[in-house]
Amino acid sequence: MLVTPKIRSNICLNAHPAGCAQEVRRQIEYVKAKKAARAGITSDAELRSDDGPRFVLVLGCSTGYGLASRIAAAFEYGADTIGVSFEKEGTETRGGTPGFYNNMAFDKEAKAAGVNSITINGDAYSHEIKKRVIEEIKKLGKKVDLVVYSLASPVRTDPDTQVMYKSVIKPIGGTYEGKCLDIIAEKLTEAKAEPASEEEIATTVKVMGGADWKLWIDALTDSDCLATGCTTLAYSYIGPELSHAIYRDGTIGEAKKDLEKTARELDSELQNKISGHAYVSVNKGLVTRSSAVIPVISLYLACLFKVMKANGTHEGCIEQMERLFAEKLFAGKEVPLDDKKRIRMDDLELTEEVQKAVVFNMNAVTEENLSEYCDLAGYKHDFLVANGFDAEGVDYSLEVERFDTV
Repeated sequence: MLVTPKIRSNICLNAHPAGCAQEVRRQIEYVKAKKAARAGITSDAELRSDDGPRFVLVLGCSTGYGLASRIAAAFEYGADTIGVSFEKEGTETRGGTPGFYNNMAFDKEAKAAGVNSITINGDAYSHEIKKRVIEEIKKLGKKVDLVVYSLASPVRTDPDTQVMYKSVIKPIGGTYEGKCLDIIAEKLTEAKAEPASEEEIATTVKVMGGADWKLWIDALTDSDCLATGCTTLAYSYIGPELSHAIYRDGTIGEAKKDLEKTARELDSELQNKISGHAYVSVNKGLVTRSSAVIPVISLYLACLFKVMKANGTHEGCIEQMERLFAEKLFAGKEVPLDDKKRIRMDDLELTEEVQKAVVFNMNAVTEENLSEYCDLAGYKHDFLVANGFDAEGVDYSLEVERFDTV
């Protein structure tokens, strides 16, 4: 059957297998090209390098920054990887989630390049999956030197109590209102978010804070699965001041602050136990499932992309993760941190020049001049390609015969 995007409330509900695979290959080729440019590499046989990770665990490996991290580790440094994600599998007749196809494509490309990969589909918050990952690490007879924590589920079931917690994206202390960009209809809409209750704040921290990250690192440490000098890394976002009320100072921001607090605690523990480190990388704003419906964020991102592309400084997930690994984490020097011990990959986004231009665009934009002040095409492409649509080189007029392969 022909597969076209099914979009409802600014969320894409389906995925295209061939498009997902093509986007994975594009990211792989980007990383290999950067590796070649940085070090004069000319073949897959030279992928493995002594200046980066050798065995990497990626928790939340199937999309976004997690997938990009796995690609960077495997195809710039030749690292063996274990990836964990919770995806709906495709069948012969029914489609799976984008992450399901991304994982299949990654495993296929890794095998072709002679890089070991193990992908585990299951609830990373559970004790069962932690145990299974540890078993796989033991089977391989080696220790992990990089753990990437990139889980982004809206819900989390506590592995001990079986209580399910749900996260919300809400302001704290007052109602927040702002414009949204409906990228499909190409219209501006008004959105309102009511303030969160104390319970909603607490449950959001339970889901998106640092509690599960610590459980993972403790389990891996206690099982002697981490190599001496192992680094663990989680991802965060701060964003511009105009979005702080809904994001950094809202429920998600409280969770991210908890994540950053956990990083500092884990860093101290790992230094004492295995001479390791724990970091939070603050990344640039990108199109996600949630950003399309958060007041101001969608419009901000569309204006931001317009400005940064004009400046030649725009980065997507793979560009940021390649730069993070090559220029920050594995550059043969001390990792650069801000005053709160965070890696700042949003350095290009939050320059005074960029932010001044973005604010100007946001103030000037109307429905009549959207394309003048917003990167409509770029935003729409990122929105669609995350689900395998609008990928360059894919013939979408061809029918998909099976949904359990790429």
